[in-house]
Amino acid sequence: MNVHDTTPQLYYQIRVEGRLDESWTVWFEGLEVSVDASEDDGPTTTTIAGPVLDQAALYGLLSRVRDLGLSLVSVNRFEPDPKRGAGS
Repeated sequence: MNVHDTTPQLYYQIRVEGRLDESWTVWFEGLEVSVDASEDDGPTTTTIAGPVLDQAALYGLLSRVRDLGLSLVSVNRFEPDPKRGAGS
């Protein structure tokens, strides 16, 4: 991204079924990878979250999810909480 670019950076949360540990952060281009606490006996999910440059980069991340054979639960755009960081 150009330093002088005024386009706001987009933040996404990608939720998948399964458990991925933090070591997957590098494979997902530095996005935060965290296992979600299960509220019931449902499947374990993992959230991959953070800034995504553009739609092409988002599609690239979704391709990686597909390549791992993970079931996609949801994709959401969000505004980061400045107190907690980009992955919140």
